[in-house]
Amino acid sequence: TLNPETRLQQVLDILKDEMKIVQLEDKLKKEATDQISDSKKEDFLQDQLRNIQKELGQMDDPKTEMDVLDKQIIDAKMPEEVESEAKKELKKLRMMSPMSSEANVVRNYLEWLVSMPWQVRTEDNLDLKQAEKILDEDHYGLEKVKERIVEYLAVASLKGKLKGPILCLTGPPGVGKTSLAKSVARALGRNFVRISLGGVRDEAEIRGHRRTYIGAMPGKIIQSIKKAKSTNPVLLIDEIDKLYQSNFSDPSAAMLEVLDPEQNNTFVDHYLDVEYSLADVLFICTANSVQNITGPLLDRMEVIHLSGYTELEKQHIATQFLTPRQRKFHGLDEKQLRFRKSAIEEITQGYTREAGVRNLEREIGKICRKIVTRLVRTKEKKTTIVTPKLVHDLLGVPQFHHDQREERNEVGVSMGLGVTPMGGELLLIEVGLMSGSGKVVLTGTLGDVMQESAKAAFSYVRSNAEYLGIDPEIFSKTDLHVHLPEGATPKDGPSAGLPVMMAIISSFTKISVRYDVAMTGEITLRGHVTEIGGLKEKLIAAKRGLIETVLIPEENEKDLVEIPDEIKKGLKIKAVKNVKESLGLALEAHPNFVKDQQKIVPDISWNDTAEVPHPA
Repeated sequence: TLNPETRLQQVLDILKDEMKIVQLEDKLKKEATDQISDSKKEDFLQDQLRNIQKELGQMDDPKTEMDVLDKQIIDAKMPEEVESEAKKELKKLRMMSPMSSEANVVRNYLEWLVSMPWQVRTEDNLDLKQAEKILDEDHYGLEKVKERIVEYLAVASLKGKLKGPILCLTGPPGVGKTSLAKSVARALGRNFVRISLGGVRDEAEIRGHRRTYIGAMPGKIIQSIKKAKSTNPVLLIDEIDKLYQSNFSDPSAAMLEVLDPEQNNTFVDHYLDVEYSLADVLFICTANSVQNITGPLLDRMEVIHLSGYTELEKQHIATQFLTPRQRKFHGLDEKQLRFRKSAIEEITQGYTREAGVRNLEREIGKICRKIVTRLVRTKEKKTTIVTPKLVHDLLGVPQFHHDQREERNEVGVSMGLGVTPMGGELLLIEVGLMSGSGKVVLTGTLGDVMQESAKAAFSYVRSNAEYLGIDPEIFSKTDLHVHLPEGATPKDGPSAGLPVMMAIISSFTKISVRYDVAMTGEITLRGHVTEIGGLKEKLIAAKRGLIETVLIPEENEKDLVEIPDEIKKGLKIKAVKNVKESLGLALEAHPNFVKDQQKIVPDISWNDTAEVPHPA
């Protein structure tokens, strides 16, 4: 039996444990009470805040907000299905707490629906003369595009309503593709909006994100229509050839529905999740090259190619558009600064090398800045006339020189014609023969296509050695070297086949190639000269290089009709069907008329060929 003192001590320990339990329960009850109190306090403060905002006019009553949305849904004149969806979402919103995150999502969705221009459209200006006048005011040349827009207006005026065409303007940078779209909108009297697809890699940027995602938004198409505030704007899709494609996403596939006239009247954005008609939108796409556009997408567009400007066109553009614009931008007027025609010529030829006019405008702007600086320093008020000498003083030494023809006829040297992103260029081709074992060497940073073209040219020479008056045995004793100068510049394409062949024939027959003749054309093993591209640019290069005679494939003769007379003037353009027709035109004498000549050319070891690129 425990003594009383021990028993009392044990009872005391038990009571202490019970006291701790009771104290813990009291603490938990107090914390729970405090949390409830804080929650009630927060609700109370939120109610007070809403009342204060309401009194200050900073917050509408929820009931009033719902009424406003209901009225906006009716005023928006949505299609029946869309209005039904909007009212269903509004009913859902009425049952939610105004402060909940879900309510914000529904509210944003409804605001997008009611802000879309469901029935708003602008009236087209169907006055053909007025439209032509506006297009001519804004752009020099570009006749094909202007003609296409006028045709669209003519059909629309006759029919009353017409689906907008889907045009794709292709061409080098700076030729006016983007600015032309603005002029089209002005000529039609339509709203204009531009979106750029350069670097877009996610389909959701075009079709939008579904509302389940946090921060979801409609895609670029729906955003641009909302921005345009009409159902029939001119929508410029810039840089459509720069869409980024990967294994995980293909935004070009999303563009198929947008640019298909048979489907875009029921376009569905993932965010709106209702149909929106794009049938009345006039789509104008721009691209530097159609090669980077997928086949199905390209098939949906009407491609109009804009060639680079000629020297004369650049001078017209500089005189009519660029110099007045730069004068105005720099705070000058015609009394303070004038450009002589010879000065404009000097700038275009010596300080720019491009197909468009962007750099030309930069150089004109540079001159204006220097003139303004001089006027501010000297405080002179006399008129400054820009001459070629002043251009040199202000811009320094000319940065570019255009290729010129050779000064005399030479053996193994011919002149081809190529096309670069900057326009047409003369393409010098040199062929040298050396004692050896029949190897062929190709140098000058040539691409695969040009290498094959050179091989085909040499094979034709070997197989027609008797006709050309060449001793067949010489091929196994000689090495052939084909070189295109400016080795740092990649060159590729089949159109150098004809000039390469003429240079090879000249080397073996010792008959000089005429220095005033340039040529272009793909060749076959049978000696046929076949069609090439970029004829306009090539003829511009020939005219600039003081070439007198240009040999082109007979198949390209039809293209001469579309080339301006100012380019063809002064050029003797000869269309040839095969190599034999070209011999008498390109060489000083026909090989059949030359007897007792030293002849050479080798068996070819293609393993020694360098890698090769294109003049077409």
